[in-house]
Amino acid sequence: MSKDTAEYEALDLSNLKPAEGAKKDNFRKGRGHGSGNGKTAGKGHKGQKARSGSPRVGFEGGQMPLYRRIPKRGFKNYNYKDIVGVNVGVLDCFEDGATVSIQTLLQAGIVKHPRDGLKILGDGELTKKLHVEAGAFSKKAEEKIVAMGGTAKVERYSF
Repeated sequence: MSKDTAEYEALDLSNLKPAEGAKKDNFRKGRGHGSGNGKTAGKGHKGQKARSGSPRVGFEGGQMPLYRRIPKRGFKNYNYKDIVGVNVGVLDCFEDGATVSIQTLLQAGIVKHPRDGLKILGDGELTKKLHVEAGAFSKKAEEKIVAMGGTAKVERYSF
């Protein structure tokens, strides 16, 4: 049953087909007794689930449903901003006189993905003159950057 790899086509959306032996036929329910699933079309006789518009998913016949019986925990604040903080000491890895932005931090692997913004924090020592562009700066971080002769520019980014 081994076949040469040359016989196989490249798998593509245009040439997808079921595996050999697998069978998928369009079964038509409720099309007469001869079809094997006529008359009640597999819904049995009468009852709520035999009718159209049967109860929604999770309906428990008037009993308080599970999703309402279980206690709710926590709170999801939709106005939450996921701001990434980077300390000044980390920026010391850049060359003297370099411009540090979100793109350069991403390339250096310091920041994975700042979802809503970037803030430079004041922890650590800075020994180089850097031109830093970020969404926000702490007072301490801005003082350290300016003290070394660099600039701290507030940039608004859209992600």
